[in-house]
Amino acid sequence: MSQSQDSFLPHWREVQAVQGTVVAPDERLPWPQTAAMGVQHVIAMFGATVLAPILMGFNPNLAILMSGVGTLIFFLVTGGRVPSYLGSSFAFIGVVIAASGYSGSGPNNNIAVALGGIVACGVVYVLIGLLVQVVGAGWIERFMPPVVTGAVVAVIGLNLASVPIKNMASSNFESWMQAVTFLCVGLVAVFTRGMVQRLLILIGLILASIVYAVLTNGMGLGKPMDFSGIANAAWFGAPALTAPVFTGPAMLLIAPVAIILVAENLGHLKAVTAMTGRNLDRYMGRAFMADGIATVVSGSVGGTGVTTYAENIGVMAATRIYSTAVFVVAALIALVLGFSPKFGAVIQAIPLPVMGGVSIVVFGLIAIAGAKIWVDNKVDFSQNRNLIVAAITLIIGTGDFTLKFGQFALGGIGTATFGAIILYALLGRSRNA
Repeated sequence: MSQSQDSFLPHWREVQAVQGTVVAPDERLPWPQTAAMGVQHVIAMFGATVLAPILMGFNPNLAILMSGVGTLIFFLVTGGRVPSYLGSSFAFIGVVIAASGYSGSGPNNNIAVALGGIVACGVVYVLIGLLVQVVGAGWIERFMPPVVTGAVVAVIGLNLASVPIKNMASSNFESWMQAVTFLCVGLVAVFTRGMVQRLLILIGLILASIVYAVLTNGMGLGKPMDFSGIANAAWFGAPALTAPVFTGPAMLLIAPVAIILVAENLGHLKAVTAMTGRNLDRYMGRAFMADGIATVVSGSVGGTGVTTYAENIGVMAATRIYSTAVFVVAALIALVLGFSPKFGAVIQAIPLPVMGGVSIVVFGLIAIAGAKIWVDNKVDFSQNRNLIVAAITLIIGTGDFTLKFGQFALGGIGTATFGAIILYALLGRSRNA
């Protein structure tokens, strides 16, 4: 679509949902179908975007609101050329807890100090993006070639695998409901056609929720769905805001997370490049700056640090729809959710094991997206250097290998990210690698 290349923002060309076709970033389906896809992306990001602030003692409704704001910032800064959704980053959890001394339950009373660190991290991230924009991304790609980025993307999915399997099913019945859920998604993915197949995550979730309601509310086999929160929630209400407080220790602790966010964003860009066949390298600096600006804005009002969301990369991999129009719609829906406790209550009424079953599918698709980077870039695993880097990265990331440096703890995704970069650099010194 040539005219979109001559304007700052794309003029999306409307296409039809034909079986097997790819919808490019500068294309879109008819608006009703685009809106439905936007809902599916909101569903995909919702669980993690809400879970991360809960684990840090932040306001989940504000996190949803700022995910929408952040996604719109990303869309504008990248000129609408990069399909991505920005949600709460799990990379901040460990350092925020350490910096704020959060006890693990209820509101975080020391949230302001953590927010100062999050803003500082966003500033560092923006500066990295500016550097990439000025001098190019070659220096990053030398440190993070396809074998590294593929491993890091795969690890993000694999590291999160224990969340739905260990934490989102507290009984045998709920484990079976997770299985029913991913079976529903699988059946929709394989045996349906057209728009229904494109909405496999959303349709599968609805079907599994109906099955859950019949078995629990109807037959008393498990914990029934609770609709009281929907009835009691207000339609509209603005979440409370909190201003950051800047302290040296918190900023030094949290700011280095920017390196992990760079690796995540780079991996996601490579994944989308592989899936769409379009080279997005020229937008890399802008993507980093956009993510950094969104993190600064979110942290400035009380929200979590944000990152491009692998969950939504997984949805794109499954649907083959990469239209940036979908993410504008998703962002607008998130804004409505952020200002409406009623809509948030509807999503929160989805049974935890059903959300867990969907998470298993989405996290698995993220892992496969990492493997796809290897395949598409023809990574040669007959070379010991590539073999060792990928093998170690996958295991330490999946096993959540953690290293502590005083008060700073680097968890599985962080150790895998830095480990992959350092291993690749060190092993490259050998001519026999």
